[in-house]
Amino acid sequence: MSSVNQIDLMEKLHRLEEENARLQVLLHIAQSLQEELSLDKLLLKMMEEVAQILHADRCSVFLLDEEANELWSIVAMGLKKGQQIRFPADKGIAGYVAQTGEILNIPDAYKDPRFNPDIDKKTGYRTRCMLTMPLRNKLHDIIGVFQVLNKTDGPFTKQDEELLEAISQIAATAIENAQLYEDQVKSFNSFIETLSTTLDARDYITAGHSRRVTLYTLALSDALGLDEDTREELRYAALLHDIGKLGIPESVLFKAGKLTEEEYALIKSHPQITREILSKIYFHKKLRNVPEIAATHHERIDGRGYPSGLKNGEIPFGGRMLCLADVFDALTSRRQYRDREPLEKVWQLIEKETGTAFDPRCVQAFQLIPAGRLIEIMEQERLQELDEEEIEKLYTVPLKSILEWKRDGAENLAPAERELLALFDKYYERRY
Repeated sequence: MSSVNQIDLMEKLHRLEEENARLQVLLHIAQSLQEELSLDKLLLKMMEEVAQILHADRCSVFLLDEEANELWSIVAMGLKKGQQIRFPADKGIAGYVAQTGEILNIPDAYKDPRFNPDIDKKTGYRTRCMLTMPLRNKLHDIIGVFQVLNKTDGPFTKQDEELLEAISQIAATAIENAQLYEDQVKSFNSFIETLSTTLDARDYITAGHSRRVTLYTLALSDALGLDEDTREELRYAALLHDIGKLGIPESVLFKAGKLTEEEYALIKSHPQITREILSKIYFHKKLRNVPEIAATHHERIDGRGYPSGLKNGEIPFGGRMLCLADVFDALTSRRQYRDREPLEKVWQLIEKETGTAFDPRCVQAFQLIPAGRLIEIMEQERLQELDEEEIEKLYTVPLKSILEWKRDGAENLAPAERELLALFDKYYERRY
């Protein structure tokens, strides 16, 4: 074989190896992105993958907000949590690409008159070279812009453009799927929130109860270190735990005098009605336990609860959490006929029933909830009246400390402890 043929063969082999590597990258990207439905997590994963593959310092994905005619990114490499970039859809390099659909490979950003340095000023970053690519949906409409910044070994190449173009097609499909999923989640959330609000609006005596029980349950979830999927399941169950009261006649539900045995039996049937109502709602597989959790908030671990007399492990752990949150709210809520019970009395009742009505693990974890968070939940309807600095101070101490200080007596406390206890009492006793 001649040397010319050998060189030609080596070049073909090299091109095949490059193409194989490119296909492997695209396969990896496709597999990685199809596993993620959360838009924020998807975008972050996408940016990390692309930055690594193209040997770039940073990557951003800007989505097009057609109503506001803006490009925005709620997650970007280098941004602080909660920080968002948002700018007019016709401004800067990203805006130009969003408007024209062109691919721009710019070796020196600050020499290009279309470059918008405001984002660098806002983030403290210095852009050198950049590769910007439109993101198109299945209808070929531009839905955003892919932007890769500062390649580590020089300007971006034609091969980089081709690879990013292929990645962008995969990414656009993944983004559309995530947006569709988020829309479905928002719609379902709205439906659940409406059901819960309808119940609270009907039951004027315990107005806001479902909302507060939900917030107590989520606070308890945090104290227990539960994962996000479990928290979501608990949130829906807490919002809907009393939905069965819609099946109780108002003459019984709002009766001022003593209930008859038959009327009390009707009241006790509301958890079972909750189960029946919720079993008719389609819940995603991650939320399949919502009906059972919601329906067991009046069960006791000693088996003397209702509607089924379940005990210990027969009761879902989420149901045991709801049981504690439900009772705590009932005792610490202000009613038309009384103010909230003294905290010492509330906790004495809970401790007395720990191991019989309440799961000890839940009771122990509940005491770790920051006092400031508890006050914010109790005073949900008056949040605008709370002093932020004072509530922040109360976030530094758990409920356990407040309870201990009350037992010790204010006269036996250090000045800082006495101040915090006085702050807690100010809000708990509504002297503000």
